[in-house]
Amino acid sequence: MVFSKKDEQLEHLGNEILEVIWSNFASLNRDQIALTWVVYDPPVRVNTGGALTPDAFWNHPVRGFSYRGGERIYPASVVKLFYLVTVHEWLEKGMSNTSKELERALGDMIINSSNDATSLIVDILSGTTSGPELPTGPFETWKYQRNIINRYYQSLGWEEMGTINVCQKTWGDGPYGRERAFYGEMFENRNMLTANATARLLHSIVGGVAVSSGRSQSMMCLLKRSIKTDELPKYVEEDQVTGFLGGGLPRNSQIWSKAGWTSSVRHDAAYIELPDQRPYLLVVFTEGKEQAKSREILPFVSRKIAEAVSNL
Repeated sequence: MVFSKKDEQLEHLGNEILEVIWSNFASLNRDQIALTWVVYDPPVRVNTGGALTPDAFWNHPVRGFSYRGGERIYPASVVKLFYLVTVHEWLEKGMSNTSKELERALGDMIINSSNDATSLIVDILSGTTSGPELPTGPFETWKYQRNIINRYYQSLGWEEMGTINVCQKTWGDGPYGRERAFYGEMFENRNMLTANATARLLHSIVGGVAVSSGRSQSMMCLLKRSIKTDELPKYVEEDQVTGFLGGGLPRNSQIWSKAGWTSSVRHDAAYIELPDQRPYLLVVFTEGKEQAKSREILPFVSRKIAEAVSNL
């Protein structure tokens, strides 16, 4: 990992936890999980409302552990975290104007993981719209505009962003028309993220340096989840806690997260605070149809990491 330093204690604990995971979930192959874990030792410099300048924040060392953290994996709805930051960057720079519909879509995209809301967000960010296939010339222009989100993340100069692809809408049934053509014949242009890139972006939000301290705080408000059963969203397919990292935490914990799932992946990216313990950041990606259906793996991983943090 580039933004955090390797640590002997976390390496030992992380590898130990992975072996326990594999011994408990025989169907989970070693190449079907990616994990990035960052621990915030005192003095804690995150979730402070952006108390540090960006330079001071990035120069403050953190320690972490990563397993397959640089592997490119289809992110499902975790990509919405990247679109959230991009919206705030556009608003900050005056490249977009806020509106009630934009604010509604942002909330629905993160809180409820709405694909319809995400469609509007991607249209606003890129100045493109979905529709029938386009002739070659106009389609080349359309593709260039859609890739503006990728160009933004490349411009940050973060090594972790070097291999990601964040230019596609998220779908229920899948893309049609120009959107299907944009995916490529073999879906080679689909969104791709790594656990490390996701961790670094979430780290910047939690640190209050994503776009600005005020905008980072706005993002944190949308990412906050309750893990109390009676406060979880009802009548939704997935509440982003049950069957995810929040499902393995003590009830008095706090979590800020964005999950993603399809019929072939189940992921979560979270910043977690346990009572009287070091805060930490955890990104876990799992692949495979059986893993995607499992509501046990991610809570199990979360529980084991929380136990390890309590013993640091």
